[in-house]
Amino acid sequence: MTTPYLAADIGRDEGLRLHAYPDPDTGAEPWTIGYGCTGADIGPGLVWTLAQAQAALTQRIDQVQTQLDALLPWWREVNDARQDVLVNMAYNLGVRGLLGFHTFLAAAQAGRNTAAASDLLISDGRPTRWARQVHSRAARLAQQWRDGVRVAP
Repeated sequence: MTTPYLAADIGRDEGLRLHAYPDPDTGAEPWTIGYGCTGADIGPGLVWTLAQAQAALTQRIDQVQTQLDALLPWWREVNDARQDVLVNMAYNLGVRGLLGFHTFLAAAQAGRNTAAASDLLISDGRPTRWARQVHSRAARLAQQWRDGVRVAP
């Protein structure tokens, strides 16, 4: 069970855009719309309503949780605030992207929460690429993992 704040927190973290836009780094694919949604059916000229964006957010959160159940069965054993961290990260990075955080996940599973939180921000003595990209989101989620209580955006 995750917290009732999860969808709103991800929505604020991702931001809302109802007109599809290209990847900021490439100026092309992947195109994004709503709350950070990408896919083969998203491209130039696509416009969503707020209701479509909210439905896609809910659907994607559900999909992420289902994938985490299959790939990280221990994730449901951590408290709700920490479950939110995993879902939030997987929403942003994709579940496969989250699985690339090997050291974080090993520490998280072992209950070494301070080490896990540190690894979200620093790896091999340098800020992680993810932390550089999402700045305050990474800092907030690392604190939330470390302390086990929700940190509001």
